[in-house]
Amino acid sequence: MAGMAGTPRVLRAMNDRAALELLVSHGPLTRTQIGELTGLSKPTASQLLGRLAAAGLVRATGNVTGRPGPSAQLYEVNPAAAYVAALSVAPGWVTAVVADITGAVVGEERVAAGSVAARVVVAAVDGALGKAGLSREELHGVVIGTPGALDPRTGELRYAPHLPGWHARSLLGELGDALGAPVVIENDVNLAALAEQYDGSAQDHDDFVLVWVDEGVGAAIVLGGTLLRGATGGAGEIGYMPLPGAPLARGGPEATAAPDAGGGFQSLVGRPAVLGIARGLGLDPADVAEALADPHVVDEVARRLATGLAAVVAVVDPELVVLSGSIAQAGGERLRVRVEEELTGLALPRPQLRISDIEGDPILTGALRTALVQARNTVFDTG
Repeated sequence: MAGMAGTPRVLRAMNDRAALELLVSHGPLTRTQIGELTGLSKPTASQLLGRLAAAGLVRATGNVTGRPGPSAQLYEVNPAAAYVAALSVAPGWVTAVVADITGAVVGEERVAAGSVAARVVVAAVDGALGKAGLSREELHGVVIGTPGALDPRTGELRYAPHLPGWHARSLLGELGDALGAPVVIENDVNLAALAEQYDGSAQDHDDFVLVWVDEGVGAAIVLGGTLLRGATGGAGEIGYMPLPGAPLARGGPEATAAPDAGGGFQSLVGRPAVLGIARGLGLDPADVAEALADPHVVDEVARRLATGLAAVVAVVDPELVVLSGSIAQAGGERLRVRVEEELTGLALPRPQLRISDIEGDPILTGALRTALVQARNTVFDTG
């Protein structure tokens, strides 16, 4: 019977967590509404709110007015219960945002990338914290989205030779020590896929592939709702995939001096390739949006994209393929339709094809969601 002693405490912790998640998803609620949504009695809901208020996790925020009877007190998650930082790393810059536990962004900073990765990350986080009027001591976690991926066996960043200064095995420890909070480094395309899974085009799918087409090319593979990482963290590095018409990326990613060098799928559909297609047609576009305004460029990019997608689809057989990145956004629906047409007959599976509809930076969105989930798992655990 000794094992039963902790049951009331466990049940209270489960009820606390359920109420907090409801307040995060619904916004301010009354005691009665919380009771109805959780199935708790009014006295139990009152005790729960008192307990969470004493712990600094919820606070009163006005009253419900405009209806018969006495006004009811509204409660919300206390935004100051925890703060997190999310970062997106690109070859030329690093963007950091700081958000409270509700997900509201309270500070943002962008700094030029340098050769000392830890110094750049700390500068970006400190800048965002400063704009929010916060200190490092108030951070509960940091998630950084970068090209490449951490090898789980060595802790070293791989598949990102164009990020000098990011490959030290001690980087995670240095960042954690400097910021005084847990730090996670995650592949940027994986984070974009998480953003699509929770907030974007893939919300209704457990099996999908996100294909990122930008300066570089990569993919994130989600099967059964779970992100596929691979033995070295390199699952989805389709930019190096050999295809007809592309030079081979011999030597692999560690031998590649620049994101668009070395051959493979990336050399066919990355940003430099799209601009090259346009120039080969006698155009002189200022950017990929201008290049993809020409239907002949769209046709050629779609043909190349479909060839690479056919290989991915034949192996993974996803329900859905989401096209993301600057080239997908610039090509829009016209590019999607042409890729879908070109894909017909190249692979037996016929997945749905969608363009990402995440507003803003999907990598930053995914990093922030990941940081919030991790912080809430800790802060909302009242057991």
